[in-house]
Amino acid sequence: MRFPSSVLRGFSAAITLLVFAQVTVAQDQAPAQPSPSTSPSTGTPGGTPGGRPDSFPTPGQRNPQQQPFPDPNQQQRFPDMQRPIFLSGKVVLEDGTAPMEQVVIERVCNGQPRPEGYTDSKGRFSFQLGQNQHMMADASVGSDNGFGGMNAPGQRSNSSMGGFGGMSGGRQISERDLIGCEIRAVLPGYRSEVVPLSGRRTMDNPDLGTIILKRLGNVEGLTISATTAAAPKDARKAFDKGRDKARQRKWADAQKEYEKAVALYPKYANAWSDLGMVYEAQNNTEGARKAYTEALAADAKLVKPYVQMAYLWAKENKWQECADASDRALKLNPFDYPQAYFVNAVANLNLKKLDAAEKSAREGMKLDPSGRMPKIKHVLGIVLAQKQDFNGAMEHMKGYLAAIPQDGQEAAMVKKQLAEVEKFAGTQASQAPAAAQQ
Repeated sequence: MRFPSSVLRGFSAAITLLVFAQVTVAQDQAPAQPSPSTSPSTGTPGGTPGGRPDSFPTPGQRNPQQQPFPDPNQQQRFPDMQRPIFLSGKVVLEDGTAPMEQVVIERVCNGQPRPEGYTDSKGRFSFQLGQNQHMMADASVGSDNGFGGMNAPGQRSNSSMGGFGGMSGGRQISERDLIGCEIRAVLPGYRSEVVPLSGRRTMDNPDLGTIILKRLGNVEGLTISATTAAAPKDARKAFDKGRDKARQRKWADAQKEYEKAVALYPKYANAWSDLGMVYEAQNNTEGARKAYTEALAADAKLVKPYVQMAYLWAKENKWQECADASDRALKLNPFDYPQAYFVNAVANLNLKKLDAAEKSAREGMKLDPSGRMPKIKHVLGIVLAQKQDFNGAMEHMKGYLAAIPQDGQEAAMVKKQLAEVEKFAGTQASQAPAAAQQ
């Protein structure tokens, strides 16, 4: 009994939506202890039900309009003082030098990461918590965004990752929001020391000290090309200006600066890589492909161009090329790029290499424990349905449905697929006793 290909027609026809789907994350909801008069926000990922029903009285609660005088037996509470919380510090490598690549500083609360700021050229950082309006992330990374990042064109934005307009922040963080939170630096190929934030007060010294990044010894791939150290001063200056303009989404200005950098120093692999992302932002696919090719010609161990190239090939339904590029990225760094596993799983599914697709999907899920990339569950569900593991398929499809809005076309498509899987699961279960008797 084969899962019919007609059920997957919506999947195949909308493969671009699958590959460049929204990387859903939880809304910026820090843990807090609710007061008796306030209902907490659930802040669940992907727009699942949960909000602030503060306007509705809880059972037994008196209507304030009917109670003009306070209850003398009720303890009066005062709201938290909302003062801005500033943090600063420095990031260094194990040898004490500053990273040549910009490093993302993340606030992680109960396993949910939120990018807050970047390091400068000397490894220093300074920001106000919750005000990360210019943080974006590229299509090639999960928590990394050495660029200040961008997704592939057509990918929808979300609150903290993905999309050229993927801004987040703007909510002022209070002291109690920091319960269960920590600060870490993020650079693929490295592991960061963490600084706990629980118990921090608004008037505390904002200096967190020095955060050390330790290189993973078994990672061959690079985030920072060795060619960067040899970049002339003027080329590096243009490169830094390009990044500033890209973070502001001033693509034409960013392109000008990056093109200046590579003209001054043609072996500038990171500049070529970032230039490719700027071209993508302007829907210049061929320019982007050429820039990524130049980046890899300058340094074949630079990971990001391989992943970005994989997404370009996926957009064109060139699945073997997509699989090859993502395979190379994962061989260079199997620890820091869950989206490389995702696009690799999609490529192998389309190539009908189901075992390889399942392996990549599962590995990608391991690297995404907070569920910021729920679409990979849908991919795994499709793979398992093709392998006639209908119970497993239902589990992962339901997991994906729980993470996305229920009123959109995507949810409607997945619900239809899920109904077909459930039908086949029922048929499979009914045939099992007869097969056992034979």
